[in-house]
Amino acid sequence: MEPIDIGLAVTAGLLVFVVLGMRVAFAAGLAGLVGLIWIFWSKKGYAPEEFGWALTVAAKTAGQVPHSKVSSQALSLIPTFILIGYLAYYAGLTRALFEAAKRWIAWVPGGLAVSTVFATAGFAAVSGASVATSAVFARIAIPEMLAIGYNKKFAAGVVAAGGTLASLIPPSTILVIYAIIVEQDVGMLLLAGFIPGAFSALVYAALIIFMALTIKGFGPPVSGFTWRERLVALPPALPILLVVVTIIFFVYNPFGGDAWGTPTEGGAIGAFIVFLMAVWRGMRLTELKDALLETAKLSVMIFTIIWGVLIYVRFLGFADLPGAFADWITSLTMSPMVILVCILLAYAVLGMFMDAIGMLLLTLPVVYPAVMALNGGPMVSAEDAAFGMSGPMCAIWFGILVVKMAEFCLITPPIGLNCFVVAGVRPDLSVQDVFKGVMPFFIADGITIALLVAFPAIVLWLPSLA
Repeated sequence: MEPIDIGLAVTAGLLVFVVLGMRVAFAAGLAGLVGLIWIFWSKKGYAPEEFGWALTVAAKTAGQVPHSKVSSQALSLIPTFILIGYLAYYAGLTRALFEAAKRWIAWVPGGLAVSTVFATAGFAAVSGASVATSAVFARIAIPEMLAIGYNKKFAAGVVAAGGTLASLIPPSTILVIYAIIVEQDVGMLLLAGFIPGAFSALVYAALIIFMALTIKGFGPPVSGFTWRERLVALPPALPILLVVVTIIFFVYNPFGGDAWGTPTEGGAIGAFIVFLMAVWRGMRLTELKDALLETAKLSVMIFTIIWGVLIYVRFLGFADLPGAFADWITSLTMSPMVILVCILLAYAVLGMFMDAIGMLLLTLPVVYPAVMALNGGPMVSAEDAAFGMSGPMCAIWFGILVVKMAEFCLITPPIGLNCFVVAGVRPDLSVQDVFKGVMPFFIADGITIALLVAFPAIVLWLPSLA
């Protein structure tokens, strides 16, 4: 068999493993190791006495992956971003954010749901984990929405959908993973996530207000807060602004000149700021221990997925499957934009059966080179590009699009992770209730993705300044 045939056969086996319920990390690692053994053995004509040699070389090739990737400085961003989120919870910033949003925004139709969206967006600015955001606000926001008459399914849907904003708004763990896989600048991608993330929150809010105006008794506004009460609610939420500004200045200096440091340093300093805030607000030693343990658990889970998938990616390089797929994509006679839309729709379907991180890690090594080839190559100029943007800008734009698709997959049945988290926190809600509640937000996400595709400047304006 030719290497490309081996690549297709092993990829089919990987998909079977995933469908049968094997964890992505183990399925990808096993498939990658088997594929490497197969390719090396095929080079020796499948001679029985050469199988041991093929096994040894494959094991050594696969064994280099964990160390080479863990030693990457960019990966150290992941635990710092996750730690910021857990420390912010114990510092009381989540409650402060929700209270400030409620006092300033809840007067609009559907105001408490809109306040929840903006509070989750604010918390997303200090949390790299969508799951953590959903879990925290399921405890805070849902009881208040139920108390004034919101439908419990929709209240749960608001929290689950709002939690997805952490995937785009920096610090974003998924954006960091995308940057590592496609070898792009982490800082530029984090910078590019700000406006699309805020834009997504505005679209969610517009949808809620429209529903409140058109559906009788949907979500009454909450009024009666004085200006003094509104102003008093702001200072407790200001530490989040300090963390956001710190991360921005370590990615891009808006006053000109070089950034203050690296994104990794910005994440570490942001975590330290939130830690001081949590200590000042009386965080106990047991709570610090819980925050560190939860950070370690989530970080190890993500690192394990990365290791397993990168073994598979190493095999794909030997099989030349990414190059073959890119050649096939560029040979199609359809418009490049139509092909891109088909790729995004494929992500929507795939996300129904895989978690967001695993989906991106498995597909990007094949899909990313194809999209770059479709645009004209990684070094193409904007004038000669199919999408009207240079190679580096196309990499950023496509990154935001696929991460937005990953957001969408966090709330789609049957395995939308955020929906399971909200249902787990609220015993009075079933997973089916939450899935029904998020259905209106499918429309909002579809509108957002369509606008990001049609108007790339929404994504690329900030990176173009840097």
